[in-house]
Amino acid sequence: LLTSHFPVIIGITEIKSERMDSMEYITSLQAADKWNLSKRQVNALCKSRQIYGAVKKDSGDDPDITNGILIYAKVSKIPNGIEITGGKGIGKVTKAGLDQPIGEAAINSVPRKMIAAAVNEAAEKHDYHGGFHIEISVPNGEETALKTYNPRMGIEGGISIIGTSGIVEPMSNSALIDTIRLEEKMRSTEGHKSLLLTLGNYSENFIQKSMPFALEKSVKCSNFIGDAIDAALEYGFENVLIIGHIGKLVKLGAGIMNTHSAQADGRMDVLVTCGVLAGAENVVLKNIPECATVDAALDILKNHGYMEKTLHILADRAEYYLNAKVKNAVNIGTVMFSDKHGITVRTSRADELIGIISEEYNG
Repeated sequence: LLTSHFPVIIGITEIKSERMDSMEYITSLQAADKWNLSKRQVNALCKSRQIYGAVKKDSGDDPDITNGILIYAKVSKIPNGIEITGGKGIGKVTKAGLDQPIGEAAINSVPRKMIAAAVNEAAEKHDYHGGFHIEISVPNGEETALKTYNPRMGIEGGISIIGTSGIVEPMSNSALIDTIRLEEKMRSTEGHKSLLLTLGNYSENFIQKSMPFALEKSVKCSNFIGDAIDAALEYGFENVLIIGHIGKLVKLGAGIMNTHSAQADGRMDVLVTCGVLAGAENVVLKNIPECATVDAALDILKNHGYMEKTLHILADRAEYYLNAKVKNAVNIGTVMFSDKHGITVRTSRADELIGIISEEYNG
């Protein structure tokens, strides 16, 4: 745009003050080819004070549906300042509590700073003293967004451009934790004092069938119970209820707050401990470590008459560790369920929390 020459590669300056030139970029000519524009037309675009470029997103190890998509930028000259807007495929913010105000394109502040730094650097290098208008677009962004949490979080009509550094760290779970924190922040901004945490589809199906409140205001925390609780404390929630299948939440009986099997298992160890405290005989307990699932272990305990007492002890232990996690600063509890056994395990405050959340959510 400033030189009428096409770059072979463009660097990106990120917030950590490092320079990266190893990413895959699409030059203006390649982008023009994508849009069926000739070189003559591209030259005309240069002379008409605007130019196109695109970059292919590489999400690294992150489980990201947007991996491999092309993100386009159309840059044009304006008299002064830097304007950054969203075009086709970029969502609009529709709820309070997000990085950008309602009505703005869902391009977060960090990417905006990176874009501004890049064009300012180019302007300084080529002695340009005017301004720039940058329109970011993703041709298939609206379709891609339907496979993300965006509609639920208040971003409509496309994907969001987020990020904290411009570099994908080799941590596949970081994006999920960021999403959990963002959803909790939104619930807090909406004025809620009570937080309902679910683990996934099993939890949501159970709530729809068995609980007196809707799912719309819940937050799915997956395996990251500890991170979700930490965020709840940070955002000032007064009541927290966690609902999930006993196959995951049994780990709370050992104080395990990340229930992914790669982090810790301990399911059978917890049930053996609770069984011992429930008075189960050794001949019964020695079979539990051989079980592949919690439901299978509960079959053994049930057949010998120890299941009910074992689960009561499990509830007490889970409550102890949850209270220790929050240092008794909030009202916290859990509901564990097993469809196979038709049971629910509730900590002592669970029914109270169900009532509080039902009143608050159903208003």
